Amino acid sequence: MPSPKWIFASRFRRNAFGWRSSLPIQRLKEAVSEIRSVARTDCALAADGAVLLLEKLSPALEQVDSSSGALGSAVNRAIDTLVPVIVAADVTLAVRGRWLDRLFEALQDDEMPYIEPLGDHWGTLCVTPELASEWADRLLPLVTHVLQAEGFNYFVGTVPCLSALFTAGRFEELVELAQRDRLKSWWYRRWAVDALVSLGRPGDALRLAEASRGLNAPEHAIARACETILLGCGMRNEAYERYAISANRAGTYLATFRGIAKKFPERPQETILSDLIRSEPGSEGKWFAAAKDARLFDQAVALSRQSPTDPKTLIRAARDYETTQPQFAMECAVSALHWMEAGYGYEISVTDVIDAYDALVAAALAGRVPMAAVDDRVRSLISNANSLVGRALHTRMEAARR
Repeated sequence: MPSPKWIFASRFRRNAFGWRSSLPIQRLKEAVSEIRSVARTDCALAADGAVLLLEKLSPALEQVDSSSGALGSAVNRAIDTLVPVIVAADVTLAVRGRWLDRLFEALQDDEMPYIEPLGDHWGTLCVTPELASEWADRLLPLVTHVLQAEGFNYFVGTVPCLSALFTAGRFEELVELAQRDRLKSWWYRRWAVDALVSLGRPGDALRLAEASRGLNAPEHAIARACETILLGCGMRNEAYERYAISANRAGTYLATFRGIAKKFPERPQETILSDLIRSEPGSEGKWFAAAKDARLFDQAVALSRQSPTDPKTLIRAARDYETTQPQFAMECAVSALHWMEAGYGYEISVTDVIDAYDALVAAALAGRVPMAAVDDRVRSLISNANSLVGRALHTRMEAARR
């Protein structure tokens, strides 16, 4: 197969990057774009380039500071993009075999490790059950030994072996192998869970997943697997009651709410929100954005009063609804001033205080509320006239009177 001059090849030399992660992330995006561009006209050539890039990643990134997680996320996205490119190539079994040999060599040399998630795709990369079965047989002896050995042992080929067994349809063998793991690692057992589902034994799959809980076990991943099993069996109520909250935790409270509401559209949003609030006593204010998103304005106001709520989120809500929902906007602005006066909020400045007051005034005008009543309510919020909030409000109110 011809080997073109890939632009990324010279950029991803061993130790090519320093400790800053911004440049390698940018170079990785460019490399993936270059490969995808070639894939439009020559799938096999693009696949060979994808293999080359994956080979070069770890050596090139060894010196980069990845503590923020941004680089790891970029690599994971690249893997998710490149795997389909490799799979789509229409090549001979010999060529695909050489690609897999190169990738497995890269996995073994992956010291950081950056391309370890590639193992989850191993069965997919094999494309055919026959090639997957060959790889499973190749890896099985060492995997079996490592799983049964005393102490903590690790072999980079364990997950590729399990993935290959799954693609090969050797489900019973996969279940037996995963259960030999003395440490009961979820990242191995998850393959057995999927195999049991494929064998038409969802009950056994659910019990195995539940039995995998323990110290350092990924509760979110286990709950997500259990939820998927129950949903696949049509047991939506049980899936919601047992796993919806733990399986759909996201980066923000709003994203968590949206994820559950999208997955269980038959559930009233009020019910979902109430269940989420009960799951975290003392964090009621953090669900304000979710209540607002569901247009549960009265509940959103109540939540913003119950526990600390981000003032800037409240100010944005006040601005967004000052004309369409003036009463709600007023309550948001008042709550923002209250929590800022109480010392909550990140990097609160005079500008934030003034923005909250101006949003309150605008909403009051839209709702035809007398300014005297607004000012009286604002004054009642100020517990310390010399605080940042107190001084800013005094100055702004004096200026408004002129």
